Amino acid sequence: MSDDMNKRGPRDRSRIALGEEHEVRYWTNELGVSRDELEDAVKSVGNSVSKVREHIGNKGRQGQ
Repeated sequence: MSDDMNKRGPRDRSRIALGEEHEVRYWTNELGVSRDELEDAVKSVGNSVSKVREHIGNKGRQGQ
């Protein structure tokens, strides 16, 4: 079954599904990261939104 183009956000907002293009678009926009950064974060900490947010936030603070 193909992606429903009417879907604009994730069904389960506590998890990031990298296999769903509409979710990747939603989360890259929501988190202000590129696709590669999102994929790297999910590979590092899993697909939990809270863990990905924390990981991305921590990466940003390391450079300061």
